[in-house]
Amino acid sequence: MFRKYILPIIVFVFYRTLSWTWRVRLFEPESLKKSLENKNPVVLAHWHGDELALLSVVKRYRIATIASQSKDGELMATVLKWMGAKTSRGSSTRGGVQALKGLLRLVKDGGNCSFAVDGPKGPLHKVKPGVFELSRMIHGPIYAAGVACDRAIHFPKSWNKTFLPKPFAKVTIIWSESLP
Repeated sequence: MFRKYILPIIVFVFYRTLSWTWRVRLFEPESLKKSLENKNPVVLAHWHGDELALLSVVKRYRIATIASQSKDGELMATVLKWMGAKTSRGSSTRGGVQALKGLLRLVKDGGNCSFAVDGPKGPLHKVKPGVFELSRMIHGPIYAAGVACDRAIHFPKSWNKTFLPKPFAKVTIIWSESLP
C-alpha cells in the first residue's frame, strides 16, 4: 500500500517542489524547435545519471519512455505520468518487445522518445545501439542532451552516477544538433 500509493505522492511532491526552485536554462538547436512545433517525432538521448535533472522539462518535450516492470519502475511510471509523460512498461530482460511496441504507439500519438542511451545496466557512458534503431523506427532524428548543474547531491554508489540538483541550483541543458 505504502509503496504503491503513498510513496509516489511523496516523491512527486518533493521533486516538483524542489524543481520549481531551479533555474533551468535550455539551449536548443533550431531544428529541434521546429520538430517540436511541427510535432515531428524525435529521440531525446541522455545518460542515465542525468534523468533527475531532465525530469523538470518532461512536459515541454511531450515525453514518451519505457519504465521497467519492477517495483522501482512502477514508482517511476507513476511519477512520470503525474509530470505529464507517457510510459510503456518493460525492459531488456522482461517484456521488452511489448514495451517497444507500446513506445512506438505513444510516439505515433504525438510523443517524443526519451531514451537513456547507456542501457538499463551500463556500462556508464557507453552508447547502446538501441537508440539508433529507435530513431530509424520512428523516422526521427536523435538529439543528445548535455546536462550541467552548479550544485547537486551526487549518488556515488549508483552505477550511473545519478545526481539531484539542490534547491535553487542552476541547471543547464544543452541539446546537440540532430544526429543522423
